[in-house]
Amino acid sequence: MKTNDLILQTVTKVATFVIVLFSIHIFFAGHYTPGGGFIGGLMTSSAIILLLLAFDLKTVKAILPINYLLLVAVGLVFAVGTGTGALFFDAPFLTHAFQYFDLPLFGHTSLHTAVLFDTGVYLVVIGVTMTIIQTIGESE
Repeated sequence: MKTNDLILQTVTKVATFVIVLFSIHIFFAGHYTPGGGFIGGLMTSSAIILLLLAFDLKTVKAILPINYLLLVAVGLVFAVGTGTGALFFDAPFLTHAFQYFDLPLFGHTSLHTAVLFDTGVYLVVIGVTMTIIQTIGESE
């Protein structure tokens, strides 16, 4: 761990939290406004990259012991599974459905199957981006 980057490490702890919260907001806002799984995944990856810049690779791997290739596989299962799910209802591939529900804290809310697809995209983007970054970082 680098000891001379105390200010960077302190700011990174707060900034990472804010970036991840905003990426989750962008993820869920993506159905009605610009955003979604791709942009949310890139923002989450940028938060992890900020951790890599402030700390070293071993420290970040200890904090986030995630197998990013497995994350890519799970994301692909979500994305492809959502797309093929429509075929079971005799609808074209990637046809999404939604329904309105009255939820306790949220009120009259629409729930979409597109959220599952975006979750897959979110996980794939994080997995691929971090695999590339860590591969570059380990070779140096």
